[in-house]
Amino acid sequence: MITFSRALLAVLTSLSLTPAAQAADTIAVSGAWSRPTPPGAPTAVGYLTIANHGHAPDRLLSEDSPAAGMVSLHQMSMAGGIMRMRPVTGGLEIAPGASVTLDPNGDHLMFEGLKRPFKSGSKVQVALHFQHAGLVRVMVVVR
Repeated sequence: MITFSRALLAVLTSLSLTPAAQAADTIAVSGAWSRPTPPGAPTAVGYLTIANHGHAPDRLLSEDSPAAGMVSLHQMSMAGGIMRMRPVTGGLEIAPGASVTLDPNGDHLMFEGLKRPFKSGSKVQVALHFQHAGLVRVMVVVR
């Protein structure tokens, strides 16, 4: 005879193993940081590492934060001694078993329309939206 508590445990276990829950466990974000901004600065940048522990590729589709009017993924490149930044279109693919690092010498998160300056020691919440893993919330440390 199945007791109520056993039936409830079975239901809760099946809910915790849904494909969406499993997909969210495949993406890990680490080392999220940003530099402090001067008062009145309209933009800031963010850096982090995204690891895909899954068996299929995933794609970072969009980003947002309550700290800025807009957050987007930007690509930095040097050509003829001139630095160029432009938004990444089509998202950022992370291969299975691989990681991608956004750093000061390459791709980065661009925070535009800051609602307040980024102060050293504070944290900024960012929501990363992935094609398969869904929403991954990250705290960016300002240092």
